[in-house]
Amino acid sequence: MTETSEAAEPVAKAGADRVSDRVATKLLDMIARGELTPGQRLPGERQLAEQMQVSRVSVRAALQQLKTQGFLAAVQGGGTRVLSTAGDMDPALTEMIRVKFDNLYDLAEIRVILESWAARRAAVNATPEQVAEIGRTVVAMAQPSRGKLRATDDVDFHIAIGKAAGSPVYMHILSVIRDTLTQMLEFHRHELFERSEDKIVLAQHRAIHRAIDRHDPDAAAAAMTAHLTWVLDHYHAARRRRDEAGAEKPPVADATAG
Repeated sequence: MTETSEAAEPVAKAGADRVSDRVATKLLDMIARGELTPGQRLPGERQLAEQMQVSRVSVRAALQQLKTQGFLAAVQGGGTRVLSTAGDMDPALTEMIRVKFDNLYDLAEIRVILESWAARRAAVNATPEQVAEIGRTVVAMAQPSRGKLRATDDVDFHIAIGKAAGSPVYMHILSVIRDTLTQMLEFHRHELFERSEDKIVLAQHRAIHRAIDRHDPDAAAAAMTAHLTWVLDHYHAARRRRDEAGAEKPPVADATAG
């Protein structure tokens, strides 16, 4: 009797592990689709177990797995939330970007590669609802009354494309840099670009949206590359001006001050 019980235990544990892997994959899919957003608190273990029709043991194991991987974090007092900000996951990143222009430039250069890939993936994977969400951010950006909120609309645009790309890995990267990205785009709107260039930025965003709406991955990647390369050109010009001035000026801190 003892031998049967001992033999059965590893088999049962292996089965539970496989179920927990499926639960973890489901939660990652929900994060990628934007159903679970950065900072959002997850339902309790019992509710998740009922929703997914699995045991609480499997849910608990899946949550622990995602915490270890850095996708989720425990909430003080109980519960779990989706990790959200660079401050949560890597406070050094925000500080590096805040104090040195060259670090901000490096991030802008990296974005060309990452976001062109995301736009290509979004053109392949976006649902009609996700295309519409991207379109709504562009419409909001075009409203004259938005003023300084255009930077927020800009962040929402790029996050919406990330959701449409359908990649948990990419959404995790965005969750790490989201606060830094927000500060970066505020710097773009208020310091790097001229106000007269708002129409150019809007036209570039519209071109990206149209390509994703047509499900044309090559055009979507090309439109995103063109937009972010245009941004990089502004960084080149700003760096020349800073070098000529002979002083390093903290970029993001100035953009967000006041």
